[in-house]
Amino acid sequence: MRFFIVDAFTDRAFAGNSAGVVLLDEPADPAWMQAVAAEMKHAETAFVVTTDAGPKSLRWFTPAVEVALCGHATVAVTHVLGGKQTYTTKSGELRANAEDGWVELDFPSDPPRPTDDDLSEILPGVEIEYTGRGVENLFAVVKDADTVRGLEPDLGKLKHTWTGRLLVTAQGDDFVSRFFAPGVGIDEDPVTGSAHCILSPYWSERLNRKELTGEQASARGGIVRTRQDGDRVHLAGQAVTVLSGELHI
Repeated sequence: MRFFIVDAFTDRAFAGNSAGVVLLDEPADPAWMQAVAAEMKHAETAFVVTTDAGPKSLRWFTPAVEVALCGHATVAVTHVLGGKQTYTTKSGELRANAEDGWVELDFPSDPPRPTDDDLSEILPGVEIEYTGRGVENLFAVVKDADTVRGLEPDLGKLKHTWTGRLLVTAQGDDFVSRFFAPGVGIDEDPVTGSAHCILSPYWSERLNRKELTGEQASARGGIVRTRQDGDRVHLAGQAVTVLSGELHI
């Protein structure tokens, strides 16, 4: 089985968000996929069945759990396979296209619904303008981009809330964000495609623009272009393959 390590949402190696990609000839045992993902130690490892005649089966695993949706690993898979791809996933059918050095994803929109979640102990001393929830993530808007860049959340407290995943954002050139997910074994995710399914509808409505550019301000950093299209979000990013090889198990 061929595997690749790909840095997604970046045009240079050792930046953006790294993902494992494993190409399968047939569906694999979930326990085996989880063990491989734990061995890879990337935020997500994607497993895609390349021999499917129609849409390809695609699943994503963190080192600790399987997740229902992962943008950066889908960018990585499509970067490896090239061209137009359709995937069957736990989040439904997803479409992607690799062209001219960019990968565009067609994902379901996940507009946040307002909530009264108290995040004061998770983000001590931070002025929070808005709290909400997406399908799986807590969502918070803070006053400015510098606040986002300087965040030091209490990850221990976050881990034991709802799904243990928090997306924090503020207006920047368009918008800036960071994503923390200790509940699924990732203290901070470098660049999170699926988080932009929340960010795009929120900021598109607030800024009254359908096309935006988001910066995820982690240590590695990355750029995600978004285009809001009704109940779908088109995400675009670049990717770089940094390693390839074979699994011998």
